[in-house]
Amino acid sequence: MDVLGVDACGKRGWVGIRLADGAYAGSLVDVRLDALIGRAGGVQVVAVDMPLGLVDRGWRAADLAARALLGERRSSVFLVAPRAAWQEADYRAAADRCQELAGGRLSRQAWALAPKLLEARACWLADGRIHEVHPEVSFRELAGGAPLAHAKKTWRGQNLRRSLLAGAGLVLPDELGEADRVPADDVLDAAVAAWSAHRIALGTAGRVPEAAELDAGGRAVEIRY
Repeated sequence: MDVLGVDACGKRGWVGIRLADGAYAGSLVDVRLDALIGRAGGVQVVAVDMPLGLVDRGWRAADLAARALLGERRSSVFLVAPRAAWQEADYRAAADRCQELAGGRLSRQAWALAPKLLEARACWLADGRIHEVHPEVSFRELAGGAPLAHAKKTWRGQNLRRSLLAGAGLVLPDELGEADRVPADDVLDAAVAAWSAHRIALGTAGRVPEAAELDAGGRAVEIRY
C-alpha cells in the first residue's frame, strides 16, 4: 500500500513524503503539484496540506472545528474564504468579497496561499485520490488527542514531531535526498500528511467536521486525519 503526503514549500513548490505499507519510502520535490504526484507513481492516496474544498457562503465548518480541537495551536488554521473570493485578482477585492459572503475579511496570510490553493484545488477536482489534511490536526491525533505544546518552527517542536512520527513507525532518515534543502517544518508536515494518507487508505482516518459539509458540486469539504 503506497501513499503520498504533500506540503507546500515556498519557491521550491511542493515536497512529498512517500510511504510503503506505512514506512518511509522516499521524498520528492517539484515546482508543480501534478508533476510531483505523477512522479510518485501508482499511490493509492494523496494527502495534501492545503485547503481544497470551498463553500459559497460563510466560513468552512472544517476550519472552525479544527480550531476548536487545537486550542493553543488554533492560529495554525486559517479561516478559508468562500469560493468567489479566490477568483478575485487582488487582496483588497478578495477581502471585500469575503466580508460580503462570510461576514469577515480574509487575512493577508490566507490570501498569500492563493496560487498554491488554486493549483492544489485543480488537482483535487481532477483526481479522486487527493484529500485535504492539516498537520497540526494530524499531530494532535498522534499525540493522543492533545495539541502539541511546542510550535513546529522551534527546536523542541521539531524534535517532538519527529519523535511522534517515529513512534508511529514513520522513521525519517537523516538524509532525505530531494527534500534535504526543504525547511524541516515542511518535511515534517509532509510526513504527517503521509501518515494521515495511510490511515485514509486503511479506512481508519478521522475527519472534521464529523457531519459532512458539501460544496456546490456535492463534494465533501473536510479535513482528514
